[in-house]
Amino acid sequence: MPGIVVGFDGSAHAQRAMEWAVKEAVVREEPLVVLTVWRTAVGYWGAPVIYPSDKEAADNARSAAKEAFEKALADLGIDKPVHVSVRAISGIPAAELVAESAGADLLVIGSRGTGGFARLLLGSVAAQVTHHAHCPVVVVPDAERHA
Repeated sequence: MPGIVVGFDGSAHAQRAMEWAVKEAVVREEPLVVLTVWRTAVGYWGAPVIYPSDKEAADNARSAAKEAFEKALADLGIDKPVHVSVRAISGIPAAELVAESAGADLLVIGSRGTGGFARLLLGSVAAQVTHHAHCPVVVVPDAERHA
């Protein structure tokens, strides 16, 4: 489904990206896909290893992403309906976001996620996605650095 895809990992950076994506979806009158990826273990050959418990974790991640979307709508005061699909999958975040970008018009991500080093301007997932995405990518910067 073409439209806007926003990556969400629960971080403050991802919440800012969500708000930006919601505003853009309203302006463009485009559908919005909120994609959250539950990071899985990687096997010897680099393939993700999916465990039965990953389904429950992905369900919890989907619920958190849906709540974040609803919070963004409320915080922005948007009452215009946005066609949204919230998806949670198990996998490798950068790889899944790049794969999702193949069918998107725009991919929106935060500059950094939940892990890594606080002083980095761009996290590892954001760096990989900007280099390999199949559509334009918007990287929403950190609020503290651009206030």
